[in-house]
Amino acid sequence: MRRRILCFGDSNTWGFDGHSGGRFDEDTRWTGLLQKALGPGYTVIEEGQNSRTILAEDPILGDKTGGRYILPCLESQRPLDLLILMLGTNDLKARFGLTAYNIGQAMDTFLKRVRGLGDYDPLLQSMKILLVAPPPLGDGILTAPGCENFRGETGLRYSRELAEQYRPLAEKYRCAFLDAGQFAAAAPPDYIHLDGENHAKLAKALAERVPLLLEGK
Repeated sequence: MRRRILCFGDSNTWGFDGHSGGRFDEDTRWTGLLQKALGPGYTVIEEGQNSRTILAEDPILGDKTGGRYILPCLESQRPLDLLILMLGTNDLKARFGLTAYNIGQAMDTFLKRVRGLGDYDPLLQSMKILLVAPPPLGDGILTAPGCENFRGETGLRYSRELAEQYRPLAEKYRCAFLDAGQFAAAAPPDYIHLDGENHAKLAKALAERVPLLLEGK
């Protein structure tokens, strides 16, 4: 039976191209590259949304709250062997006023909901979770257009603290953990999104990790 993997994230899962404003093709997105690397024994399901947050309600862009969508998404895609979860970058925006600690608290609530569903749904009880701390904002964001949306140096600092906020949550909720910033970096022109090279780097790291995780190693 094919292993089913749900990739739930924001624009860096959807594949936003910071240069064109469009979407990278499946041969460039990390999700598509992960599918290629893993091969026919796996089904990689893309579930990225631009500007998606963990729990924060966006007063400007509307319905972007991952915490509202995750449970129906899991139910519609079940059975699942693995959930790859990478969120948190958009929660850094100035309009939400959240610290890295606050974002960690939101992720705590998010994971509690996911684990709660798995506790009673037999098609999700064996689902593993890989919690991925998103790549931090790049230094260039301080002079990039839209810098004020991410609070400049404050947002940059908080973005670098997310991995340490997420790491203990992975242990608390029986998740594997990966710090994407160890493998990939936000790139020009906006220093928020991954470029093609960094999508490939993230895909390689995940392709090495996923089979071992599903084998219980």
